[in-house]
Amino acid sequence: MRRQILALARRHQAGKDREFVPGKTTVQYSGSVMGEAEVEALVGAVLDGWFGLAAKGRAFEQELARYLGVEHVLYTNSGSSANLIAVSTLAQRMIHAHLKRGDEVVTPAATFPTTVFPLVQNGLVPVFVDAEPATLNARPELIEEAITEKTRLLMIPHTMGNPNDMTALLRLKKEHGLFLIEDTCDALGSTFRGQKMGTFGDLATTSFYPAHHITTGEGGAVFIPRGTQLQRTARSLRDWGRHCYCDTDEKDPMGACGARFSFKIEGTPYDHKYMYSTVGYNLKPTEIQAALGLVQSRRIDEFGAARRRNFALVQARFKDHEDLFELPRHHPEADPSWFAFWATVREGAPFTRNELCEFLEGKRIQTRLVFAGNLVKQPVMRFVDYRVHGSLQGSDTIAARTFFVGVYPGLTIEMLEYIGDCLDEFVRTRAG
Repeated sequence: MRRQILALARRHQAGKDREFVPGKTTVQYSGSVMGEAEVEALVGAVLDGWFGLAAKGRAFEQELARYLGVEHVLYTNSGSSANLIAVSTLAQRMIHAHLKRGDEVVTPAATFPTTVFPLVQNGLVPVFVDAEPATLNARPELIEEAITEKTRLLMIPHTMGNPNDMTALLRLKKEHGLFLIEDTCDALGSTFRGQKMGTFGDLATTSFYPAHHITTGEGGAVFIPRGTQLQRTARSLRDWGRHCYCDTDEKDPMGACGARFSFKIEGTPYDHKYMYSTVGYNLKPTEIQAALGLVQSRRIDEFGAARRRNFALVQARFKDHEDLFELPRHHPEADPSWFAFWATVREGAPFTRNELCEFLEGKRIQTRLVFAGNLVKQPVMRFVDYRVHGSLQGSDTIAARTFFVGVYPGLTIEMLEYIGDCLDEFVRTRAG
């Protein structure tokens, strides 16, 4: 019966391709790309009947660690949770005390909110610097200017998969004795000088939301390039704050340490599985999600190649109208695995960003803005203690005039050319 069920699942997935009808089929800004192997893995995991994170989760973590070349990977239930765990791992006073309440963290103002919110949740003070519309990243010299004697951490997202200048950032990290967390939620598979993003910092994070490079439905991960103690703290934070490091399917009744009942609390013997050393959460994903991730992880480079190809095709069509748009740039030593293609409507253009987005949406082409725009101007920031260094003019421009369209592997050449054709049509009618 299992073989029959899995065969039917593969047949069902194989029959899901459909014809692209311009103006009727939605050209998504992003999405998951699922093959027969992914569906078989999902259905097989359900049939296995073990839903808590276990062997497939460990295999997924090991596959990601091998791909990145890092010591540890911790699988989580979202990229936002991964950011919370990464920051909290450095801020846990009970173990590390690397960060303390009131310490400052330099980060760009144009970013996704949950890159910043874990700083606030840990009593840290975000210091916002400007981001450039052409790169969506902060210039290293602005980051350096924002560093004071209170600065302890750089929280750096590689927005849209576009790597920051890591040579400059590592210099700042070393010279000022700072910690570095990379948010690579948009950038799995991107490289700088041949080294994968997520391997430069003390910790890094990624997301497996369906819009990202690979998916587990919901999900994320913390990358720990080196340091078993950091890994143990991060794991404790994910797993309720408990002190023990047993897996949920631990086979040894005495625990992974072999001494489960030898621990004491104030002299009283106590089960190690119920001892807690961090202020933790339950941020675990499921074994079913891990089964999907394990298959998807083997397609990272395949998906990255498709994203680079698709980005180049869309960029070529926008380049025909470069007088109207500021287009993306990347560092000459970077090789981005692009999340999406963004463009900024130039000041003085005969149309607004919103007018173009409304036109494209009317053609069934999805558009999105660059996340929170200038995060400082979001309503929630009225309740947050933060500091701004210098002007945020670039971030204001991103908030007012920048948008993006999709380049993910599920888009066909026909769909990408359709984006270009609709852009041409709009420009003809609005710019003459």
